[in-house]
Amino acid sequence: MNRIDSRFAELKARGETAMIPFLTIGDPSIEASLELILEMERAGADLIELGVPYSDPLADGPVIQRSSERALKRKISIFDVIDVAKQARNRGSQLPFILFTYYNPVLRIGLERIFKVMQENEISGIIIPDLPLEEDSETRGIAEKYGVHLIPLVAPTSNARVQRIASSARGFVYCVSSLGVTGERAEFFGGIEDFLTTVREAASVPIVVGFGISSREQVERFEKLCDGVVVGSAIVRTIESALPHFQEDAAHPEGLKQIGNFVGQLKRSNH
Repeated sequence: MNRIDSRFAELKARGETAMIPFLTIGDPSIEASLELILEMERAGADLIELGVPYSDPLADGPVIQRSSERALKRKISIFDVIDVAKQARNRGSQLPFILFTYYNPVLRIGLERIFKVMQENEISGIIIPDLPLEEDSETRGIAEKYGVHLIPLVAPTSNARVQRIASSARGFVYCVSSLGVTGERAEFFGGIEDFLTTVREAASVPIVVGFGISSREQVERFEKLCDGVVVGSAIVRTIESALPHFQEDAAHPEGLKQIGNFVGQLKRSNH
């Protein structure tokens, strides 16, 4: 069974909502990313999105763009990101790992090769924000062949496409809470509750909310409406502010503790 499916089944049995941090791998370093994954797992993360640094991240706001730029200066590739997942697994991590990447790196490497490598390194899912439903059939077929879930994004503007996107989803449906790019927000799309209800009715897999969620209060608001919450920019910004506590070749205990405490606060709101 795919680790994503197993984890959501466990959480449902416990009446919990999944806490899903996003991390740009290689920011501030590969070694720090590895330690951050393990720290966030200790703090209560249930799944984790491993962000592949990309030069033109269409869906990402300024915080994640900056983190991508820092990682790209270190020449971080999609294979480096997968290797970090492998190292985390070797260190005892049980988290389901989800690769977050744009389509260009996947296309350049080749679908068969990338999904084979993902399978070999126990990556459970992949999110490709610039691959629309209408063009994903080949990718979906190869992903399924290797037991990797191709996780779709669905936005409030998807309208008539919501049913088609959600009904064919694997792993979970990633519901975009806001219009525009990622980034912390005080307000969300006005019809968010109705939108999530529509997705829930169409989907046979869990639904997860992301884009703009950055506090315990916001997690509490959404956990009543969904099965999981993604927190990205707020975590990446916390890493950015903690950069003085990270060293080039390792993660400083003070920086790690700061991130762990933040993830722990977000997760504790589930109880």
